[in-house]
Amino acid sequence: MATEETEVAKTENAKIGFIGGVSENNYLEMPELLNPENLGKEIRTEGAIHAIRNMGKVAFIVLRKRDGIIQCVADASDGAVDPGTLEEADTVIAGGVLEKNEKAPGGAEVHLTGIRVLSRPAEAMPVPIARAKMRVSLETNLNLRPVTLRNERERARFKIQEGITRGFRDYLYSQGFTEVHTPKISSKGAEGGANIFKLDYFHHPAVLAQSPQFWKQIMVGVFDRVFETGPVFRAEKHNTKRHLNEYTSLDFEMGYIDSFYDICAMETGVLQYIMKLLQESYAEPLALLGITELPKTDENPYVRFDDAKRLVSAKYSRAIRNPYDLEPEEEALIGRYFKEEYGADFVFVTHYPSKKRPFYAMDDPENPKFTLSFDCLFRGLEITTGGQRIHDYNELLAKIERKGMEPDGMDGYLMAFRHGMPPHGGLGIGLERLTMQLLGVDNVRETTLFPRDMTRLEP
Repeated sequence: MATEETEVAKTENAKIGFIGGVSENNYLEMPELLNPENLGKEIRTEGAIHAIRNMGKVAFIVLRKRDGIIQCVADASDGAVDPGTLEEADTVIAGGVLEKNEKAPGGAEVHLTGIRVLSRPAEAMPVPIARAKMRVSLETNLNLRPVTLRNERERARFKIQEGITRGFRDYLYSQGFTEVHTPKISSKGAEGGANIFKLDYFHHPAVLAQSPQFWKQIMVGVFDRVFETGPVFRAEKHNTKRHLNEYTSLDFEMGYIDSFYDICAMETGVLQYIMKLLQESYAEPLALLGITELPKTDENPYVRFDDAKRLVSAKYSRAIRNPYDLEPEEEALIGRYFKEEYGADFVFVTHYPSKKRPFYAMDDPENPKFTLSFDCLFRGLEITTGGQRIHDYNELLAKIERKGMEPDGMDGYLMAFRHGMPPHGGLGIGLERLTMQLLGVDNVRETTLFPRDMTRLEP
């Protein structure tokens, strides 16, 4: 560890370069650092020391910045920077001349004329975050999340996730949707059932919202088309690679639809826009993660729930055990079937049994045992649940009664229908699951910043 006197002297004597005409308070960031027009100029930038490779006559000091890394070079012959006084995870301001180097990340590097340490770590890194792959267990990765997220590959996953959310928002804005933000504390769960987190709300019983379903339907009566990105909570006692107890849902609801196929078509547009955005604006994190080809979204096939079960049962010799829902293995086989037969990555499974759908799902008028609803499977995993909703007040009350439910606690929700609602429907996409399948990772926790499951409340 460098002495306090060394740090003070280094701060006082550091020589920081500037680009002519740029004020002292401005720094170059990516992609300006990699702009050929800045080659040969004096520049300054900031970042955290990601790695130091001291070769004796020359040292390579890699800075980690918000959108990538930049290589800096300290030449022992000029004595401008002593790499021996620097440590991994120092945050610094660096100055020097930007030079071309095809072997450096991004094809350029900074030949240092000075460096100023802004802060120093109290302890060494517990894991080798500068390695391309840290090679630590998932448990260790999650326990040390505040620092493991600094690894380039870990960061890249969440840049991709940013792109997915950005694409979802941008596309829906272009289609006339209004973004809303709904409560996460409620008097009653939207889905029913026992998978609800209960809490004491100033001596009144309350629950954490299972979804924004009630509120986004209410808002269709206000704005016609609405969307939201936010957390949802499920008190399910699952300990699998695909389940979380808190996850991010990408929800939309739209009015004046002709059928639930309008919802599927809108999701197809969302997926197409997301993939195009990732290809155009997120090429670097995709390449870092080895993603060379994005999934096909041009033609997403449809199949009825009961037909899907029969198809995979016949082709893969698997008995149908649960007539009312899809088991994980069945989802995987449906994905496999439509990939083999149609080259499709996404498939809409429609007309789920009414027995397994919430009370607000509209029944199929041709066969009320089924609903006008769907799941979207991505490479054999459900990422979306959606469908057409009941919009008639009396039909909604009748369905609540048939389900054996009590309307207590739903006064605000039912008020919207009592005063008229258009035909409408919507969906929710699991952000972490979509990211998981897109990146081809094994566990949804790997694509969750700070996972919450049955055993994890920290960090």
